Amino acid sequence: MTVTLTVNGEQRSARAEARALLSDFLRHELGLTGTHVSCEQGVCGSCTVLVDGEPVRSCLMLAVQADRCRLETVEGLADGGELGPLQEAMLAEGGLQCGFCTPGVLMSLTYADRAGLSGTEAVDEVLTGHLCRCTGYQGIRAAIERHWQGKDTPR
Repeated sequence: MTVTLTVNGEQRSARAEARALLSDFLRHELGLTGTHVSCEQGVCGSCTVLVDGEPVRSCLMLAVQADRCRLETVEGLADGGELGPLQEAMLAEGGLQCGFCTPGVLMSLTYADRAGLSGTEAVDEVLTGHLCRCTGYQGIRAAIERHWQGKDTPR
Protein backbone atom coordinates (compact mmCIF):
# COMPACT_ATOMS: atom_id res chain seq x y z
CA MET A 1 0.00 0.00 0.00
CA THR A 2 1.16 3.55 -0.63
CA VAL A 3 1.08 5.74 2.47
CA THR A 4 0.83 9.48 1.88
CA LEU A 5 1.22 11.88 4.75
CA THR A 6 2.46 15.33 5.55
CA VAL A 7 5.70 15.14 7.52
CA ASN A 8 7.13 18.33 8.96
CA GLY A 9 5.06 20.34 6.48
CA GLU A 10 6.08 18.36 3.40
CA GLN A 11 3.85 15.82 1.66
CA ARG A 12 5.60 12.46 1.41
CA SER A 13 4.55 9.10 -0.04
CA ALA A 14 6.13 5.67 0.13
CA ARG A 15 5.15 2.02 -0.01
CA ALA A 16 4.46 0.25 3.25
CA GLU A 17 3.55 -3.30 4.09
CA ALA A 18 0.27 -3.60 5.98
CA ARG A 19 2.12 -4.63 9.14
CA ALA A 20 4.89 -1.98 8.99
CA LEU A 21 5.23 0.14 12.10
CA LEU A 22 5.17 3.90 11.75
CA SER A 23 8.59 4.12 13.44
CA ASP A 24 10.11 1.77 10.86
CA PHE A 25 8.34 3.55 7.99
CA LEU A 26 9.73 6.92 9.11
CA ARG A 27 13.26 5.58 9.52
CA HIS A 28 13.56 3.15 6.63
CA GLU A 29 11.18 4.42 3.95
CA LEU A 30 11.36 8.18 4.55
CA GLY A 31 14.92 8.38 5.90
CA LEU A 32 13.89 10.28 9.05
CA THR A 33 16.24 8.63 11.53
CA GLY A 34 15.68 11.14 14.34
CA THR A 35 12.79 9.01 15.59
CA HIS A 36 14.50 6.42 17.76
CA VAL A 37 13.26 2.91 18.52
CA SER A 38 14.16 1.16 21.74
CA CYS A 39 11.63 -0.94 23.62
CA GLU A 40 9.13 -1.48 20.76
CA GLN A 41 6.42 -1.72 23.42
CA GLY A 42 5.47 1.93 23.86
CA VAL A 43 7.09 2.15 27.29
CA CYS A 44 10.28 4.16 26.78
CA GLY A 45 8.91 7.09 24.74
CA SER A 46 11.95 7.31 22.44
CA CYS A 47 9.79 6.94 19.33
CA THR A 48 7.28 9.68 20.21
CA VAL A 49 6.11 11.78 17.27
CA LEU A 50 3.14 14.11 16.86
CA VAL A 51 0.29 12.79 14.71
CA ASP A 52 -2.27 15.46 13.93
CA GLY A 53 -0.82 17.40 16.86
CA GLU A 54 -1.06 14.61 19.43
CA PRO A 55 1.88 12.66 20.88
CA VAL A 56 1.94 9.07 19.64
CA ARG A 57 4.32 6.18 20.22
CA SER A 58 5.28 5.41 16.65
CA CYS A 59 6.35 1.87 17.58
CA LEU A 60 2.71 1.11 18.43
CA MET A 61 1.09 2.60 15.33
CA LEU A 62 1.00 1.07 11.89
CA ALA A 63 2.22 3.21 9.02
CA VAL A 64 -1.07 2.64 7.18
CA GLN A 65 -2.92 4.17 10.14
CA ALA A 66 -1.02 7.41 9.53
CA ASP A 67 -2.12 7.63 5.90
CA ARG A 68 -3.38 11.19 5.20
CA CYS A 69 -2.27 12.39 8.65
CA ARG A 70 -0.03 15.31 9.57
CA LEU A 71 3.13 14.13 11.34
CA GLU A 72 5.85 16.04 13.12
CA THR A 73 9.18 14.51 13.97
CA VAL A 74 12.21 15.89 15.76
CA GLU A 75 13.69 16.84 12.39
CA GLY A 76 10.91 19.42 12.05
CA LEU A 77 11.85 21.30 15.22
CA ALA A 78 14.89 22.95 13.66
CA ASP A 79 14.30 25.96 11.44
CA GLY A 80 16.61 26.23 8.46
CA GLY A 81 19.43 24.43 10.23
CA GLU A 82 19.00 26.45 13.43
CA LEU A 83 17.95 24.55 16.54
CA GLY A 84 14.47 25.24 17.86
CA PRO A 85 14.02 26.89 21.29
CA LEU A 86 13.49 23.59 23.14
CA GLN A 87 16.53 22.08 21.44
CA GLU A 88 18.62 25.14 22.38
CA ALA A 89 17.49 24.87 25.99
CA MET A 90 18.36 21.16 26.10
CA LEU A 91 21.82 21.91 24.73
CA ALA A 92 22.43 24.83 27.10
CA GLU A 93 21.36 22.89 30.21
CA GLY A 94 22.99 19.56 29.38
CA GLY A 95 19.59 17.92 29.09
CA LEU A 96 21.07 15.06 27.11
CA GLN A 97 24.01 12.75 27.32
CA CYS A 98 23.69 9.85 24.93
CA GLY A 99 20.74 11.62 23.26
CA PHE A 100 18.76 8.47 22.63
CA CYS A 101 15.63 9.57 24.52
CA THR A 102 15.96 13.21 23.47
CA PRO A 103 13.86 13.17 20.25
CA GLY A 104 10.86 11.63 22.01
CA VAL A 105 11.20 13.94 25.01
CA LEU A 106 11.40 16.96 22.69
CA MET A 107 8.25 15.92 20.84
CA SER A 108 6.28 15.43 24.07
CA LEU A 109 7.54 18.78 25.35
CA THR A 110 6.54 20.41 22.06
CA TYR A 111 3.03 19.08 22.58
CA ALA A 112 2.95 20.27 26.21
CA ASP A 113 4.25 23.68 25.19
CA ARG A 114 1.59 24.11 22.50
CA ALA A 115 -1.11 22.91 24.89
CA GLY A 116 -0.10 25.64 27.33
CA LEU A 117 0.94 23.19 30.02
CA SER A 118 3.48 24.41 32.53
CA GLY A 119 4.72 23.96 36.05
CA THR A 120 6.09 21.02 37.95
CA GLU A 121 3.01 18.84 37.44
CA ALA A 122 3.15 19.28 33.65
CA VAL A 123 6.87 18.49 33.58
CA ASP A 124 6.30 15.43 35.74
CA GLU A 125 3.48 14.25 33.50
CA VAL A 126 5.57 14.61 30.34
CA LEU A 127 8.67 13.00 31.80
CA THR A 128 6.73 10.11 33.34
CA GLY A 129 6.25 8.78 29.80
CA HIS A 130 9.98 8.77 28.98
CA LEU A 131 12.84 6.64 30.17
CA CYS A 132 16.21 8.34 30.31
CA ARG A 133 19.08 6.18 31.47
CA CYS A 134 21.79 8.87 31.42
CA THR A 135 20.81 12.23 32.87
CA GLY A 136 18.72 11.55 35.94
CA TYR A 137 16.33 14.14 34.44
CA GLN A 138 17.96 17.16 36.19
CA GLY A 139 19.30 18.61 32.94
CA ILE A 140 16.03 17.95 31.14
CA ARG A 141 14.08 19.70 33.91
CA ALA A 142 16.52 22.64 33.84
CA ALA A 143 16.09 22.89 30.06
CA ILE A 144 12.31 23.01 30.39
CA GLU A 145 12.55 25.72 33.06
CA ARG A 146 14.95 27.71 30.86
CA HIS A 147 12.62 27.40 27.89
CA TRP A 148 9.49 28.42 29.79
CA GLN A 149 11.24 31.33 31.52
CA GLY A 150 12.57 32.58 28.18
CA LYS A 151 9.09 33.05 26.74
CA ASP A 152 7.34 36.38 26.58
CA THR A 153 4.42 35.16 28.65
CA PRO A 154 5.08 34.14 32.26
CA ARG A 155 4.44 30.51 33.20
